[in-house]
Amino acid sequence: MEKKLRVGILGATGMVGQRFISLLENHPWFEVTTVAASPRSAGKTYEEAVGGRWKMTTPMPEKVKNLVVMNVNDVDAVSKTVDFVFSAVDMTKEEIRAIEEAYAKTETPVVSNNSAHRWTPDVPMVIPEINPDHFEVIKFQKQRLGTTRGFIAVKPNCSIQSYTPALSAWREFEPYEVVATTYQAISGAGKTFKDWPEMVENVIPYIGGEEEKSEQEPLRIWGHLEGGVIVKAKEPVITCQCVRVPVLNGHTAAAFVKFRKKASKEQLIEKLVNFKGLPQELELPSAPKQFIQYMEEDNRPQVKLDVDFEKGMGVSIGRLREDTVYDWKFIGLSHNTVRGAAGGAVLCAELLTKQGYISAK
Repeated sequence: MEKKLRVGILGATGMVGQRFISLLENHPWFEVTTVAASPRSAGKTYEEAVGGRWKMTTPMPEKVKNLVVMNVNDVDAVSKTVDFVFSAVDMTKEEIRAIEEAYAKTETPVVSNNSAHRWTPDVPMVIPEINPDHFEVIKFQKQRLGTTRGFIAVKPNCSIQSYTPALSAWREFEPYEVVATTYQAISGAGKTFKDWPEMVENVIPYIGGEEEKSEQEPLRIWGHLEGGVIVKAKEPVITCQCVRVPVLNGHTAAAFVKFRKKASKEQLIEKLVNFKGLPQELELPSAPKQFIQYMEEDNRPQVKLDVDFEKGMGVSIGRLREDTVYDWKFIGLSHNTVRGAAGGAVLCAELLTKQGYISAK
């Protein structure tokens, strides 16, 4: 790319906004030129606005420290400074839907980490290795919005990334029933242990809205484009429980699967480790070379050892065993704020750029 695209981060001061900023430091295609946040942060430098709330383990990039935070509600002003935006705003769903559409209508593509538009019928919700064809719905969305360049694309919930890639690798064996329990890190709530001391040595067996997302969003990813909208798949039926655990980064899943077609353990592992998608074929900057790794050890994957596999963009699967009630069971692990949030959105934006949906204004 001759000249880097100008990127804005909406909701730049929150944890996912910070993760976007750290991931985009030295990105070969994209440069953060604009940071936008709530009116209370507007007018301050990014460093001042974040203050002592920088939650990444790497230092705040020098390039963004002195950027003056813009008011995220000043849609026209922000849009004039960027080629596209990443959205990580902290608002109600109605407010998010409205503000993301407002940006799209200024002919600014929006790649969102938020859940507000995940079920808007003509908004693609994409894991780039699994359902990149869903980006084709964008042309119908543009017709509805009355735009030539502006649109919204979203990435799915962080909780599903630890088991959905494995199920996708096994689609030819026709999984039809899945039970999954996810053990989710506190950064998924935008927290650190400093912010949330009651999570130390604690487990909370409830995360609002998460179980429905975990059961339904994979079906939309496996759905198909019909009549200008995405129609979700009917199978597999998924039932899920979501538990908050005292881990900073990394969502673990324990999953049980029934298949219509018989498969051996060797076949299932082979499908995992050889599973590739467009990001790998196109060698996109953020694409993991190995999307899914299989770990033979009985005590892996572990958050401490494996969450940063492929810089947090890979998925780790282990403990694949035959089950007495279901056919197979396994453990999955993914990095919830990298692959599951900002990194997944960056990979979507790279693919959208490669395919010509995002370009310089």
